Amino acid sequence: MRNPGHLAAGIALAVACAAGVFADMQNRDVHHQQQRALVGKQLGQVRARLEAEITSGIQLVRGLIAVVKLEPELDQERFGKIAASLLGDEPLLRNIAGAPDMVISLMYPMEGNAAALGLDYREAGPQREAAIRAVETREMVLAGPVNLRQGGQGFIARFPVFLDEEKTPQSLWGIISTVIDVDRFYAAGGLNDPKLGIDLTIAGRDATGEDGPVFFGSDSVLQSDPVTATVSLPGGSWHLAAVPRGGWSAVPPNTWRIRTLILLGGLLVVLPILIAGHYYDRHRADLRELNRRERQLERLSQRLKLALEASKIGVWEVDIDNHKLTWDSRTRELYGIAPDAPEPSVEECVALIHPDDRERTRNGFREAIVSNALHESEFRVVTGDGKVRWIRTIGALCQDSSGRTNLLGVNWDVSQDIELKTRLMDANRDAELRNRELEEARALMEHNSLHDSLTKLPNRRYLDQRLSATVEPGDNPAITALLHIDLDRFKQINDTLGHAAGDAMLAHAALVLRESSRCGDFIARIGGDEFVLAITNEASEADLSALAGRIIDRMREPVPYGMTECRFGVSIGIAFAETGSPDCGKRLLVDADIALYRAKKNGRNRYEFFTPALKAEIVSGKSLSDEILAGLERGEFIPHFQPQFDARTLEVTGVEALARWNHPERGLLAPDAFLKVAEELNVVQMIDRAILEQSLFQQARWAAAGLASPKVSVNVSAGRFNEPGFIESLETLNFRSGALSFELLESVFLDERCEKIAQNIERLKAFGIDIEIDDFGSGYASIVSLLNTRPARLKIDRRLIMPIVECDRQKRLAASIIDIGRSLDISVIAEGVETMAHAAILRDMGCESLQGYALARPMASDLFMDFLGAERPRHIA
Repeated sequence: MRNPGHLAAGIALAVACAAGVFADMQNRDVHHQQQRALVGKQLGQVRARLEAEITSGIQLVRGLIAVVKLEPELDQERFGKIAASLLGDEPLLRNIAGAPDMVISLMYPMEGNAAALGLDYREAGPQREAAIRAVETREMVLAGPVNLRQGGQGFIARFPVFLDEEKTPQSLWGIISTVIDVDRFYAAGGLNDPKLGIDLTIAGRDATGEDGPVFFGSDSVLQSDPVTATVSLPGGSWHLAAVPRGGWSAVPPNTWRIRTLILLGGLLVVLPILIAGHYYDRHRADLRELNRRERQLERLSQRLKLALEASKIGVWEVDIDNHKLTWDSRTRELYGIAPDAPEPSVEECVALIHPDDRERTRNGFREAIVSNALHESEFRVVTGDGKVRWIRTIGALCQDSSGRTNLLGVNWDVSQDIELKTRLMDANRDAELRNRELEEARALMEHNSLHDSLTKLPNRRYLDQRLSATVEPGDNPAITALLHIDLDRFKQINDTLGHAAGDAMLAHAALVLRESSRCGDFIARIGGDEFVLAITNEASEADLSALAGRIIDRMREPVPYGMTECRFGVSIGIAFAETGSPDCGKRLLVDADIALYRAKKNGRNRYEFFTPALKAEIVSGKSLSDEILAGLERGEFIPHFQPQFDARTLEVTGVEALARWNHPERGLLAPDAFLKVAEELNVVQMIDRAILEQSLFQQARWAAAGLASPKVSVNVSAGRFNEPGFIESLETLNFRSGALSFELLESVFLDERCEKIAQNIERLKAFGIDIEIDDFGSGYASIVSLLNTRPARLKIDRRLIMPIVECDRQKRLAASIIDIGRSLDISVIAEGVETMAHAAILRDMGCESLQGYALARPMASDLFMDFLGAERPRHIA
């Protein structure tokens, strides 16, 4: 008779084989899909890199096109500088060429690309079609790869440039083209990377797409069921096709592993059937072994009894049915019951348990019986002599050979363990209490380190952490905008009413900001009188304008303090966060600070938004400031001299020293290019001193050359005139009495409230230095001021001189100033004499001296020496 186990094993083996064949086929399909997915991923990375490289090069050239539209007449030098600044270290672009009127005449870099100069796109040639297509479509055309006239191959991007885009028709300036080096472009796109695991083909020469010819790779790839992708280009596309390097693999690498698993599965099905028969044979041997172990168990039970006696563990048993309790001698000893005493009942046993533990222990036993679970508990018993002892008990339900259910367990004395445990728990509780106190103290210190003690607002450190969260999101919402707030007139309140008043104003400002902000916004005090309001919700420019306006209005309101009312305002700088920037938080605070600087500069008590143009202006101002300081160190500030003439004889009677900056890159600059920034830097005094010292040196040169040295007039700023030690510093200079005069602005010269100015004027006169009032008529001087200060000369402001040829009223006004000077015995000079008609009118009105472009322009010292030494007619036609 056939063994049923063998038959079942055969059927199981057949099923396992069928399942194995199916699994092998599925494995091949999955392997093929995985190959295509891997090739697609690598192809996508190549496509992204190619598009990124093309886009980055195009954006650079568009920057140059914008400059060409602004400066259509730029020459090769200008073109080269702009192209160099735009390209920088751009590795892909070999050159940029400009073709005004469709002929290449501009090139950067020139080295190695000069051969392309003179190429006329209008003539027949390989590049004419792409150039004409770019002009007709008015869009960039990418051609290539093509053989370059200057050698090598490259992709050529041609951009048509039209001027007057707002007019119709537009004017064609020409074409800007750039050459993308083929080898560098392929390298940047990773096409030549030996680690690239695919064979790649690119079709679509001249951006003609899938139907275009292949210009990279082999045509065979297109016939091998490739994975494809498209590179989008301006005006067209390239078609990418790729297969795994070496072709598609038909056999998965894990084929034998899968087949091995199938074999093992079959064995797992068949072997148990074969093993079952083997175990049947062993069943009889197991029975014999069972009997042997029962005898061994009996011996172990005897040993356990000895162990219980030695360890002083008591054994108890309760008959569940009749509640009969059985104790051994050790259990009687633990409960304080005499060995010869009758067996206690369950109730008598419960009565020995400490009243506080009795109910808990009773319930524990009941639950163990009901749930048939192991029972463990600790409780106290009170012995007959009043001694309290801790007992640990463990019990479980069991059935004896007759089927009766008993609760069997053990007891042992754990009084010492409980005592030790109690001491450890007390110590642990004390330690936890101390740790809690330390943690509270640490939390308080951390809170204080992140908050301002006066206003209870977060401080600068906390703000820095939150700003970092705009880059690294955490539990707090990201900051979308920032208001940098600075209190105006706070220092005056602090200085006049004391620090207590200042603290009250700061607390009031913090309250206003809390009441003006929205839920979720972040307010911080980051300096003495500086606050920051960080916006965490989406907000438009109009929303922030309204918020800033409300804050400014609230801050303007008077704040009662003691018996007085304090008033102050705020200036606010506002900046929006730029998403995606790695240092967004730090830049946001800097941008808001730049906007705050502009708000304070524009008059305070207002708000300003940060813009890139504002940042560029600040950066430009910072750069100009650095250049001014460096220029002072290098002695780049020099005087230019404009002669002053006698109104009747036209003889040179004096010269005014005018400050000029001999900039190493921008050339000679007039004061309007640097004076405003110099005033902000507080270096006008240094420039004044440099011009004065160089003017005296040049005056000595003129005298040494035998020229009639005229009086030199030097402009002196208000800061220089009020500078401590100004008069004393003149003692170190070498000049003769009457050869030097200082020109002061009318507003400074005639400030009757400044006694120091009047004292300095008298001391200058004692040195033999004449005083002149510059730009007279532009201020609000009084006749009394002229009588008190008695200047040597008045210089009529050029704005009063320019209109006298056409305007009789202006002519009468100039004549009145001349009459005032004559009546007070003060010489009068007119500046801004632009025509000989001005000179004639002023001469006839009695003006003594003239200065202006009609007679002579400002000139360097050497040219002025030539001017003085030349034989010139006294009357200038």
